[in-house]
This record gives sequence, C-alpha cells and structure tokens, in this order.
Amino acid sequence: MVPPKRLAGAATIALLLGMTPLLGGTATASAARPSPCSNDPTARLSTVPAPETVLGFPLGTGQERVVTNDEVRTYLGAVDSASARVVTGVMATSVLGQPLPYAVVSNERHVRPAALRQIADDVRDLRDPRRTSARTADRTAKDSPAIVWVTANVHGGEKSGTDAALKTLYELAAGLSCDVARRNDNLVTIIVPTQNPDGRDATRRQNEFGFDMNRDWFARTQQETDGKLELLRRYPPQVFVDAHEMGGRQYFFPPNADPIHHEIAGEAVDWINRIGEANKAGFGFNGACDETAFTECYFNYDTYDMFFMGYGDTVPTTGFGAAGMTYEKGSASAVADRVQQQFHTQWSTLGWAAANKREVLGGYFDIWTDALAQGRAGSLEPNEVVQPTNEVQFPVPDIKIRSYFLLPDRQLADVRQLVERLRRMDVEVYEVQKPTRVPTARVFGGRTATNVTVPKGAYWIPMDQPQKHWIQAIMGEDPYVPFPYFYDVSSWSNPLLMGVSTIYTGDNVRPKAELVRGISGGRGSLAWPWGSYTYPLDSAAAAELTFRLLGHGVPLVRDLSTSRVAIPATKLSRTVDELAESFGVTLTPGGRPTGTSLALPDVGLFQGTGISTTSGSHGEARYVLGKRWGLDLTPVTTADINDNTEAFTGRTVLLVPDGSSATGGLTAAGQANLREWIAQGHTYVGLRNEGTRVARAAGLTSTTEKTKPADYLVIGSHLRVDVDTDSPVALGRPAEDFEFNNSDPILNPSTTGTNVLSYPTGDTFWANGYTVGADALKGTAAVVDEPTGSGRAVLFAFNPLFRAYNENGLHLVANALLYPAGAADARRSSGVDPARASAAAAPVTPDLGGGWRPITVEVAASDLPRTRAIVERFTTDARTSAKDSSAYVVIPNPQGLQVDEHPFASDLVRALRDAKVPLRSVVG
Repeated sequence: MVPPKRLAGAATIALLLGMTPLLGGTATASAARPSPCSNDPTARLSTVPAPETVLGFPLGTGQERVVTNDEVRTYLGAVDSASARVVTGVMATSVLGQPLPYAVVSNERHVRPAALRQIADDVRDLRDPRRTSARTADRTAKDSPAIVWVTANVHGGEKSGTDAALKTLYELAAGLSCDVARRNDNLVTIIVPTQNPDGRDATRRQNEFGFDMNRDWFARTQQETDGKLELLRRYPPQVFVDAHEMGGRQYFFPPNADPIHHEIAGEAVDWINRIGEANKAGFGFNGACDETAFTECYFNYDTYDMFFMGYGDTVPTTGFGAAGMTYEKGSASAVADRVQQQFHTQWSTLGWAAANKREVLGGYFDIWTDALAQGRAGSLEPNEVVQPTNEVQFPVPDIKIRSYFLLPDRQLADVRQLVERLRRMDVEVYEVQKPTRVPTARVFGGRTATNVTVPKGAYWIPMDQPQKHWIQAIMGEDPYVPFPYFYDVSSWSNPLLMGVSTIYTGDNVRPKAELVRGISGGRGSLAWPWGSYTYPLDSAAAAELTFRLLGHGVPLVRDLSTSRVAIPATKLSRTVDELAESFGVTLTPGGRPTGTSLALPDVGLFQGTGISTTSGSHGEARYVLGKRWGLDLTPVTTADINDNTEAFTGRTVLLVPDGSSATGGLTAAGQANLREWIAQGHTYVGLRNEGTRVARAAGLTSTTEKTKPADYLVIGSHLRVDVDTDSPVALGRPAEDFEFNNSDPILNPSTTGTNVLSYPTGDTFWANGYTVGADALKGTAAVVDEPTGSGRAVLFAFNPLFRAYNENGLHLVANALLYPAGAADARRSSGVDPARASAAAAPVTPDLGGGWRPITVEVAASDLPRTRAIVERFTTDARTSAKDSSAYVVIPNPQGLQVDEHPFASDLVRALRDAKVPLRSVVG
C-alpha cells in the first residue's frame, strides 16, 4: 500500500545566450481569461508549419526516421517565426559547440516578455513562504499558469523523445481545439528537444567527454547540464518530463520503483503517481503489459527509482519541488511507434497538469512551507516505500539536524566551491563572523563531539530555509536508503566527496554570520615586490589553479613540507588574482619564493587494448586533465609502448584509465620498455582495474588482488582511509580522509612501496551508503606509490576521476602528476624483484563489472533453484554462491553497462518479481 505521506496532497557565454530569446516570438497582451477555442480536435492554424512541411515527413504515425540536430533547430525556428504562442532561446552550447535550443509555448498573452517574467517571478515567490503570504500564494495558484518542462535525449542514442517533443510543440503552437487551449491557458511549457546534441550525432549515450549527463545533475560538471540548470532556476518547474529509451519494445512511466529518497516531498510523489494514471488512460496501443501483451505496452513500479541526486527526475523533484519523471520507451520498436508513444505520454502529462494547475501550484507552495517548518524543527522526512510488495528495511534515524557547518581549517578552496554549488541551487549560506559554540555535534565520519567551537570564517548552512530538502539530499552524511535496490551509487555526500571538514547539529544555534553573496579568494593584502604570494595546494580547486597558472607561464615553487605554493609578487597580475578568486583560493603575502619548482607535466593518455575512449575514466581524464586543467594530452597506444615510439617515450607521465584488459596488450618487450621509462624518472598513474593490473603484469607493484567475499557489496560508498602524509602523493591531505569505493578491486598492501591510502583495521573503520561485507577492506590499500629507479607508479584501487566530482581524488591525481623529482631508489631498478614477480605471476581476478559493476541479485538461499532457472532464460554466464541464509547470483557485466542500458537486467528483475521471488537486494 502506498504510504499516506506519498499521497499528501561553460560556458558563461552560453548561459548569457540562454537568458535572451534566440528568435523573436510575436506575443501580445497578458490576462487571465480563457482563449477562444474550437470543439474540432483537428482544427489548427494553417500559418504554423506542420512537421511534414518543414521536415518532409510526419512525426509519430507514419514516421520512418528520426530527426537530425539540424532539423531540430530548423523546425524550432520555423514554428517560432510563425506562431505568436512560441519564443525560443539557447540554454547552453555542447562540448563541440552545438547550441541546445529550447522553446517556451503558452497562450499569446503569457509569452509576452513582461508577462513571462512575471509568471516566472510569481512561481519563484511560491518557493519562499517567508516573503509570500498564503493569500498571495492562493492568488498565484488561481491566476498564474504552472510551468511544465518536457525534455528529451539526455542520452544521445535515445532519440524518440526529441521527435515527440517537436510534435508536442506543433500541437501547442498550432492547435485551435479547446483541448489545446486548456493546456496553453493553464501552463507555460518549456520544451528542450535535445540535451545532448553531440551524443545524438554520434548515436552515443554519453556526451563528447564520455559523461553520462543523467548522472551529472548535482555536480553540474558538464556545460550542457550547467546551462540547463540555470534555465531551470529561471523557470522553476512544477512538472518535469525527461524522455528516454531503454531496451525492448515496452514503455515505462511512473509510479517508480523503490527506493525514493526520503527528502522528496509527498506532494510531488502524489502528483507523479496521479500523472501515471493519466498516462495509462492516454497511452493507447496495447495498454498495460500482462500475460497477453508483451510489446507496445506499458509497465510501472519497476527499474527506475528516485534515489540518486544526479538524475533528471530526482533533482527537479528534490531541488525544485516538481513532479520529476523519467519516461522510457523500448528502442526496439519502430520509429513511428516510439515517437507516437512518447507523444501520448507527453500530451497526457500536459493534460493532467492543466486540469490540476491550481491544486499543483497550491501544493507547490505547501512543499516549501513544510520544508521551512521541518528545517526549523530539525526534522528529517521518514523513509517510505512506494512499491506495494516492499517494506522499509532501513529507517531514517531519529536525529535532529538544524545546521551544517563547513569548517575552514583545511581544503578551504574546495569548501568555497561547495558553497558556490549550494548557492547556485538557491541555498542560503552564511559566513561566520564570530566564534560560536556548538554544544553537541556530529562529525562527518560517524563521530560525535561536544562543545565544539566553530571558528570565524566557517560557513553556516541553516536548515530553516526553503531548500531544506535539497540541503539534506546532497549534504547528508548518509542518504539512508529505505530498500536495497540500486542501479547507481549509494552515497554522494558532497562534504565526503570533497573531503572537507564538516559538522552538523540539532542544537538551535544562531551564530553571528553574514549571507554569502559571492566567492571569496584572491589577494587580501600586498606583498613586498621581492616577496611572494602563497596558497596551500591542499584541494582540487587549488590544484586546478596551479595547472592553470603553469599553463599561463607563471613560475611556481612548492614547499614540500607544508604543500604551500609561492608565486613571485611581480607575477601577480590582475588576471592571476581574478583566477585565484574564481577558484576560492586566498593568496597570502609571503617572503622570497622558495621551494621545489613546479612544471607542467607532459601527459600521455593510454588508449590501448581494453580502454573505451567514449566513456568512463578515459573521458573523465580528457575532461579533468584536458579541459579543466588545460594539459595537452597525447594519445598513447599499445603499439607505442611495445615499439617504444616517441609518442610514449617523450612523455613525463603516462595515465592508464580503467578498462577491461589485465595487460593493456603489452608484450614482454613493451613491459620492459615501460619499466625502463619509469626508471628514468617518469610517472605511471594507473586507475582502478586496468590501471593497476597493467602495472602488476609489468612487474611494477607487489600488490595483489584480494578475493571478494560472496556477500560483498560496496555500492558507490564512502569509507574512511588512513593517509601516509609523508608521501608526495598525499601532500596537503589530512591524516584521515574519505574515499569513494564502487565495488573496486581490493588491493593487498604493497611490500615494495608506500601504501599512501589504507583502510583502517580497527575501530576507526567507517563506511556510509550501502555496504555488505565491507570488513574485507580493512587493512587493504586504496592508493600505492611504487618506486622504480628514479620514477614511480602511482596506483589507485578506485577511480579518482569518477564523474569529475570526487574532489579529494582529483587532488591526489594532481599530486601524482606534480610528483617531485628525486634520486634513484637503488632498491628498485628497472628489473623485477621477487615480490613484484610473484604478484605478476598471480592469477588474474576476473573483471566481472567492466568499468562499473556486475549485476548482483540476492535472494533467500531456499529460492536459489527457481531464481537460477529464471536467470538461465537470460544468460548462462551467471555465478552463484551462498552465505548464511542468502544466495547471490552475479551476472558478469564486462561492458560496464548500468541497469538502464543493460540488454536484459531490467527484464530479469521484472521476471523474478512476476514469479513472486522475494528479492533481498538488487545491485546493478
């Protein structure tokens, strides 16, 4: 039964472009009166071009191919020019420079510039009950249209939603029926036909940097995502549709699968479920999937959850209070069926939103009113489930949270970047002006403290503000999953990702503090001309600044005992000062610059055997090291290393991303070449599976992989690590830190190098998110520094570049790239010593998860026989094991596909549920 609560009522230029119309719509006056309309549902304005007129073919029924990016832009422009109901703009540009256009469509009165601004202002006012009275909110709900977004194609190869969105645009722009008039009178509809034009051109899920942009929402690392979120802030939605495709020939729309994040408001879930009923009524085709209908039918309550705060449904819902929804159409259907079904759900959604506009706007105001009251009381929303057969397994603990404090004692630039991330989602953050005592505090990492003094310069995030739900959703130490079903990660706590010092409290403290209105940083006071300006290189933001300064030719030195970088005072230009401020790095006057000179590394990026160049950590390296840090990356192939070509030997650093090969295709000669190159003083950086295994096979490390227990599940979680602060790789990091683990290989400690990051063995071991059997990590290594001659191999068991939002990992990579030159280690010649030879000869652990994870299904041990029988209908490669009362079915996933792109994972889970097999957990 559904719980009662859930039924409760880039680029700067691109962003500037998004704030102004691309083409001038010819709108007229604004007033709250119904439009004249026709009872003929086929009546349309002849002046608005139909799709077949511009494109040469219809959209939906009769369509034989999908629309190209050029055709999307052409058709938007044609409709805008012809219709007084439409204005268009550009919300961002893609990595390859393509515009991401959008259309605003409503009745002629609403789309006048002044009227549209007023509508957006009125809706934004609903989000802050402190400045909006209940009477004003009721008047807005009565008189103002609601804002609905229809978006598509965030995954470039999932194309039908784009075409359907254009069809929706045409019907709204040209239709004369009362059905159309009701939608336009009661709604302002924002249509974004494609969120990923580069991926659409390439028929590829990811964008040009290999990022899945439906995982990028909270971090906004990609310019396409960032521009979209700025437009969302301008036009906050009450309903948000994100149209996708999946495998097969069926269709999914909500109600969702569990889990649903506890901070998602009950009103939004109620709207989502009721929109699902409207979609059922308007779907057509074969209706609901059942034993008689297997294709061109719909299903609900499966696969698609609302938990991770990187999705195109969870962020509009949690951050904007909307009914955020993912719609998925099977890609095996004919183009005409795919587009027509996407249109049916879009049209039904708009119909429901128009019919319930006043209720929705009233409930929208209630969401923010309740958030304020909850924040003031320090209360968290409880965990609940929506699927009728599920029960809450992990309740939200009974704790109060009234404030978060980001402490300024270390990683201050990353603290400031987090403050800006919060502010850009309309969170109010304050800088503490006077030390404040907090009687009882919780310290990130599972600890508590009493009588904590929060110093001046700390950042205070009170919960009694409208964005309480969003604050908890991304700041929370743990997301408190109610039911263990995952097709993404189980932790994304921003303070843990950044490794910044953070506490939270249920005490009612009100420090003397000032609202932050901009980022702090840059020069505070003047240095002597012969002196310097210094900053701590202790954060990802400071690392990025360092590479950017080196790229601009600014001479830098680093004190290896304090990790402070010095800039000669004579080199501090206005550009350098402004750059430091933009990164939140404070420049402090100092004496004469002394220390080890820093130089830009000459990085080779391995793209040999086993490496995908269109996704995963190869793309993340191109984005982080190439775009953000400004480094020139030279492609290095397997043949380059085997043949010792200049493309390899001319580099000072070789970065080997995660991949599927244990050797990278290197021959014995190639492995010897690699060892000799490192011994000359160069650095090898290896990431996760392939990065560590290529090093092992080449005799560069004594680490071996530890076998994972049968019940081992570490699902994108954060764990405490001990840090060897004497290692140059750890310069600027604290003695205890946190790292992100996503079912990564478990490395036994090195006996021939330095274990830079290790998981504790005693009481300080700690993990958040969802973990089972994580004790297997105790005492193992997360980062290893292995010397060979004058060089070294720095090996990461995890992916430090993961989605470019693992900031403490990014800092460690920067340290590895800036590793100071040193004398040759006589103990580690370019030959292979016995410990390393033994590691190289050890059997290779099967890579069951590719660059991601295998599919793991947990059932009762007694249910294993019938589970195995169902699994064998889909694959014969599954592996089974048992521990205690549970059985585990592990399905290899060598391509590293997530559940929503896997060819049969969703169908398998549905088949198990249809067979009434109780699922204890599902991880994909």
